[in-house]
Amino acid sequence: MTDNRNMNEVKAPSPLERAGGEVTKKIIIAGGGTGGHIFPAIAIANAIKEMQPQTEILFVGATGKMEMEKVPQAGYKIKGLTIAGYDRSSLIKNIWLPFKLVKSFLQVRKIFKNFFPDAVIGVGGYSSFPVLKTAQQKGIKTFIHESNSFAGKSNIMLGKKATKIFVATEGMDKFFPVEKIVVTGNPVRKSIAESKVTKEEALQFFGLANENPTVLVFGGSLGAKSINEVMSQHVLDFNPLDLQLIWQTGKTTAAKYLERAKPVSNVWANDFINEMDKAYAAADIVVSRSGAMTVAELCVAKKPVIFVPFPFAAEDHQTVNAKYLVDKNAALMVKDEMVNARLFSEITTLAKDKAKQEDLSNNISAFAIKNADKKIAEEILKSIGE
Repeated sequence: MTDNRNMNEVKAPSPLERAGGEVTKKIIIAGGGTGGHIFPAIAIANAIKEMQPQTEILFVGATGKMEMEKVPQAGYKIKGLTIAGYDRSSLIKNIWLPFKLVKSFLQVRKIFKNFFPDAVIGVGGYSSFPVLKTAQQKGIKTFIHESNSFAGKSNIMLGKKATKIFVATEGMDKFFPVEKIVVTGNPVRKSIAESKVTKEEALQFFGLANENPTVLVFGGSLGAKSINEVMSQHVLDFNPLDLQLIWQTGKTTAAKYLERAKPVSNVWANDFINEMDKAYAAADIVVSRSGAMTVAELCVAKKPVIFVPFPFAAEDHQTVNAKYLVDKNAALMVKDEMVNARLFSEITTLAKDKAKQEDLSNNISAFAIKNADKKIAEEILKSIGE
């Protein structure tokens, strides 16, 4: 591949020079914005480090987004870009977008001058585009992880010059060059894929009883208003029904939901759950959105789930994700517009039906993929070693 780097730039040291005689590689992982992008990225990074511990990995994300907190917690360095996405709710907020985009490209060039990556991996989110685009302009190998069944516009554009594109399912050749596609599934956090946490330990962690069925409810890192409103309305109803609740409210308007749950002893609530392995272990049933990464985790965790697809996802892909499992008797689904009328009754019915829980658990487990992170890491390391 032709190297288009500016001849005036400082020449990057070779991998051999960097390690003082020991060959090493430097990789940038770009993207974030939501847990659905961040946690698979960390899983890929961990798999790379397991295979080649000497590899240097730098994350690049968007300033102010959750990756700036979660990535350092996982033990990796991260650089932030001044970038934002297009705001469809307010045109006036988009005035500064072109300036932010230009600034982000300048920031990326500075990062590249200091880090000299051998490869760049994009996992989606605002920050992935300028990083991968710059890498492609410089002739650096780029890799894309597309978790959804409908590819994002940025990934479609970047896919034309990408080295390889990792996808969750077959049929993605309508978005990407077929010769670049590698079907790997979606990476699941190792703490979930290899969890040894018992239900008793998990319930103790959340301060809940052992004898009552436990419902885990979450709508992503930002929250799901429709789901949260139903939980808020019925939070006092769990105790009379001998049920208990683990409730991740998400960051958006968390305060009012947390205040509502505060006096209820059989409800654990917080704006975010860091220990999702314990949350899955504690849960008898789950209520969640049906983003690709959540679906992948639930398959691995073997949990009976009621999906409430986010209705405004691109091409309604969350409904597609949920319906695929519903049609296999591996999940239940309540449409977002029906949550007020149906969701709580679906929860209480499933929570008391052990036979249905067992059927759903057995059926969803058939779709579990535990080694996607290793497949992706192997392909990347093989490609940059050639």
